[in-house]
Amino acid sequence: MIYDIRHVTTYRYEAPVAFARCTLRLSPRDGHGQKVFDSGVDVSPPPSESTIRSDFFGNRVETLSVEKSHRELRIVALSRVEVDRASPPLAALTPAWEQVKLAAAGSQSLAPESPAHYLFRSRLVPVLESITAYTRKSFPAGRPILEAADDLMRRIRTEFKYDPAATAVSTPVGEAFERRGGVCQDFAHIMVSGLRGIGIPAAYVSGYIRTIPPPGKPRLEGADASHAWVSVWCGDEFGWRDLDPTNALHVGNDHIVLAFGRDYADVSPIDGVILGSGGQKLSVSVDVAPVTK
Repeated sequence: MIYDIRHVTTYRYEAPVAFARCTLRLSPRDGHGQKVFDSGVDVSPPPSESTIRSDFFGNRVETLSVEKSHRELRIVALSRVEVDRASPPLAALTPAWEQVKLAAAGSQSLAPESPAHYLFRSRLVPVLESITAYTRKSFPAGRPILEAADDLMRRIRTEFKYDPAATAVSTPVGEAFERRGGVCQDFAHIMVSGLRGIGIPAAYVSGYIRTIPPPGKPRLEGADASHAWVSVWCGDEFGWRDLDPTNALHVGNDHIVLAFGRDYADVSPIDGVILGSGGQKLSVSVDVAPVTK
């Protein structure tokens, strides 16, 4: 499937802003079932300087500075991406989760995709006993890793309410867990925290999900903004497998990956600082449209 993606972010300020410095992660990744045909970002007012690099995790990062006084900053990211992922393996064929835990603990690789980087607490994902205990219920002795992770994903989808009013981007993962509500960021952080709590490597993935469902299918949650899900390491043979706890889905051709990291702080689509006073209003719109041939 080929998609055209349009991601528009607009900041409106109460008072003029003299300077803005932004870090953007708005270019989809190549690889892992994706091929990027084209990707670009238009910023208004135009930046005075801009640099592009790859971070440790292989995400494309653009850093820019706007030195012209402005009351509105508009960032438009346009991409065309082909997605063609293989079907997930049969969960029953994956190794027991205890074997994966031992293999991860014994990993000696420090490459970006090594499970070693995703075993421990990170800036936004502490390991909390309450979440670990919740996770253990899906991981009885000897259960295949992907089967257990799938069960945890489905429990989160069933037992937590998708409610944008329940949390903010800064809400700690423990609060979101206690409220049993939130958005995709919260559900991904909760699942990552629980998996790390039992010794299973888990990463946070940001991206998009198609906004136009197939005929007869319901619209998916999180389709009007950037989305987030979880990547679980299932051992050397099966590698990383992506699960979407917001929608209880194994990630397939409806998902487009932007960035891969330990938590939201590693992959946030836009962050930065401004020099100004007063408040601001943020609006975001995302359109993921299949390209018809």
